[in-house]
Amino acid sequence: MKHPTHTSRRTLLTLIGASLASAPLLSSPRAAAHSAAVGLDDPAKKEIAMKLVSSAENSSLDWKAQYKYIEDIGDGRGYTAGIIGFCSGTGDMLDLVELYTARRPGNVLASYLPALRRVDGTDSHDGLDPNYPRDWGRAAQDQAFKQAQNDERDRVYFNPAVQQGRTDGLRVLGQFAYYDAIVMHGDGTDPTSFRNIRGRALNRARPPAQGGDEVTYLNAFLDARVWAMKQEEAHSDTSRVDTAQRVFLRAGNLDLNTPLNWKVYGDSFHID
Repeated sequence: MKHPTHTSRRTLLTLIGASLASAPLLSSPRAAAHSAAVGLDDPAKKEIAMKLVSSAENSSLDWKAQYKYIEDIGDGRGYTAGIIGFCSGTGDMLDLVELYTARRPGNVLASYLPALRRVDGTDSHDGLDPNYPRDWGRAAQDQAFKQAQNDERDRVYFNPAVQQGRTDGLRVLGQFAYYDAIVMHGDGTDPTSFRNIRGRALNRARPPAQGGDEVTYLNAFLDARVWAMKQEEAHSDTSRVDTAQRVFLRAGNLDLNTPLNWKVYGDSFHID
């Protein structure tokens, strides 16, 4: 994966909770209808979301093959690993391994917890090399570790994105745009975080929950997302927006109905 989050899960959960608590309530019948409709958390739509993110992060639709993924991509966040880019330097990898260990004491990663605590906030591999990547791959053969990755992904990234999208009156595509942004940028206080991307969009357009036009608002959100991506070299290729999410938006496919055709980094993808 290319783009780990910027904020530890503990901080992220606190910030997201505050954000959702202060978010505007649905204020129109149209927004309420959208909120009650099928969302990104519908199992079939969620599977599409996982494939879309994997196409951008791993150049593959096989997102379930990424539980074992791990490497240091040289972005200053240490090891990046798993289905959503958990990072040794940003706290969410530590929290994942803590959850896994609570569920499966004595697992192959449990002995690395002291090292993960030491390197949190840095790009250091101290106490992790040389065997941590090997042992991560071993852990990824355990269904309990896969489930822990799923649960952390949902609690920290997916569920907050869907909830905020519903609160804003957005349909499936908009909820996915939020999810993809949180995956890449996290939801901290820095200018390129999800909450500040959304804030930039709100300065230009209103979401359906505030009586605005959904397409207009999503264009504003994607404009803000592209701006945020270009602030950091590691994120500067904006094709996951330009030749994927924009394609669906221009087609008026606000519910991400299949078939879907898109490109990321020049590679073509299709879902029937």
